[in-house]
Amino acid sequence: MPAPVFANVAASNIGVRDSRSVARACAYAPLEHAPDKRYYILVAYIKTLFDKNFLEYASYVIRDRAIPDVEDGLKPVQRRILHTLFEMDDGKFHKAANVVGHCMQYHPHGDASIRDALVTLANKELFIEKQGNFGNIFTGDAASAPRYIECRATQLAKDIFYNPKLTDMIESYDGRKKEPLLFPAKLPVALIIGAEGIAVGMSTKILPHNIIEVIEAEKACLLNRPFTLHPDFPTGGLVDVSEYKDGNGKVVVRAKLDVSDPKRIVVRELPFGITTETLIESVEIAVKAGRIKIQSLSDFTAENVEIEIKLARGVYAEETVNALFAFTACEQSISVNFLVIKDNMPVVMSVSEVIRRHAEALVTILTKELELEKQELLDKLHARTLERIFIENGIYHAIERMKTAEGVKKAVIAGFEPFAEEIGDRAVSMDDVEILLKIPIRRISLYDINKTKEEMSAIRARIKEINAHLKNITAYAIAFLDGVSEKIKANVEIGGGKRRTIAGKFGKIDVKEAVKKDIPLKYDAATGYTGTAVNGETVAEASPFDRILTVRKNGVYTVQDLPDKLFIGEGAWWIGVADKEALADTVFTIIYKEAETGFPYIKRCVIEGWIMNKEYSLAPEGAEILLIDTRKKFSFTAHYLPKPRVKITKETFKTQDYAVKGLKAGGVRLAAREVDRIEAKGA
Repeated sequence: MPAPVFANVAASNIGVRDSRSVARACAYAPLEHAPDKRYYILVAYIKTLFDKNFLEYASYVIRDRAIPDVEDGLKPVQRRILHTLFEMDDGKFHKAANVVGHCMQYHPHGDASIRDALVTLANKELFIEKQGNFGNIFTGDAASAPRYIECRATQLAKDIFYNPKLTDMIESYDGRKKEPLLFPAKLPVALIIGAEGIAVGMSTKILPHNIIEVIEAEKACLLNRPFTLHPDFPTGGLVDVSEYKDGNGKVVVRAKLDVSDPKRIVVRELPFGITTETLIESVEIAVKAGRIKIQSLSDFTAENVEIEIKLARGVYAEETVNALFAFTACEQSISVNFLVIKDNMPVVMSVSEVIRRHAEALVTILTKELELEKQELLDKLHARTLERIFIENGIYHAIERMKTAEGVKKAVIAGFEPFAEEIGDRAVSMDDVEILLKIPIRRISLYDINKTKEEMSAIRARIKEINAHLKNITAYAIAFLDGVSEKIKANVEIGGGKRRTIAGKFGKIDVKEAVKKDIPLKYDAATGYTGTAVNGETVAEASPFDRILTVRKNGVYTVQDLPDKLFIGEGAWWIGVADKEALADTVFTIIYKEAETGFPYIKRCVIEGWIMNKEYSLAPEGAEILLIDTRKKFSFTAHYLPKPRVKITKETFKTQDYAVKGLKAGGVRLAAREVDRIEAKGA
């Protein structure tokens, strides 16, 4: 077959390194096209698009767009926004439009995505200070146009992220600028602000946590103590964490309801991910479906959530709460997936793993900062020492006799030789000489030796302090975390870092129990129809989720969904809700006449299980049902057909004298006489 030959040609034409993959593609091509090399080139090219380009696209979406990195907890667009704010920082607020425009130098996806990410990050109220209308997380109202709102980086953002000397920079998408690869973040930001993103073949859903609790957990990790973290949402509410598996699994969130007034319910806090608009819409849908009954629904939300639900007449708050949780957005289940980028690869992690990783990262970052500061102080101390010796001992006079630049430099270095012990192990370099030679005459003439000595003494004291911190870096890291915690607690605008969501465990709500049974189930004995749309006698109260059990005149029973109109025939023995718990305590007493002999039989049983819409019989085939009753105790009289020389024409029995047996068990014969009718009496 010529496929491999053409495969090699195709590979060489389109630059595919592995011609075997092209050969496999060509092997399945129709033979009549074999002479046409362009056909195989096209096959190979398309396969390359799928194998190479799609993988590159998927990798880009996963790593560079949708999933946050565990190191600084930010998505690329968030990292670029903060980098822009740090670059523009002058202590004043900046128009959001200017920030967006400046950020476009780093972000290749246009202004809309930057604007939305900026608003979302600003509404976290931690790293961006905002001014103007940034929307409302309670109502879902959008922010004003970027030209009308302003923002700037908070001090917390600078404390946590900003350190240009330790930040690795890479080229921006067009090669004109440098942007941070990752920020050296001192806190696990992904845990604090949460994240949500959909990539190719994977997604992430990280819930936000309380920043103070995260700091305390990191401190506990540094001290090798146990810790536990639960989600905390900016909208407040309640959360069931019984299935929250350390950052994965799922949680159930609920609105916080005020039921102090029995005739109204006020929603004070929203479940995470729900706005007042979506909650009100869900309540209206539940009302139309008959799940709950209300008189009016009003939204008074401003700075705080306040949705008032006035209940209908005869309906009270206590019995409506469960229905709100069951049928409206007052309760939501959220599946969680802690997917992050770790070491340039997508990895599912846990809260505990992230805390431990960041505790180690914090120690590393603080160590690097201290070592960097120490080196800078040593450089400064060296420079101040040379400057003092240079001026105090008049070394600068030696350069007056030199004719060349080289001679000047050598004269300066020679002038420092008697002070080698004072200078220390560090030699005087040509760079040091250049700095000394640039000192202006004015500064030399006004030189204050005492002030210089005080400055050098302060530098030595700080170096000594840094050495102490480096020896006990864990204690220094804990002190740093305490400092951050105190700043957050003092910040009234973000509520002092107090927990907003109450964490605990909810009881599961049975949807069937949450619905009030107020739909009348009727039976028209004259026509033989039963249902909710039938004119007749009300036999039971049901809910839309109930199923009904009907026992017909011939002893056949079925279980069906609540019908509008269903024909079951005249003289039905029993119609009611098919509640297994209630039926487990309901004893059916069936008295029937045997088909062959006409003898009376009694059967007592409980209906425990069924298949929907399947017919079951309570009596043997051909038997005539004389009575079906569900009272536990009663007596009845059997009237026999009169016969010659037989004086006894009736006989009374008590149902409690007969045992309750299985549904498939046969009946017990009451008498060896043909029965005419049965007359039931009281207990």
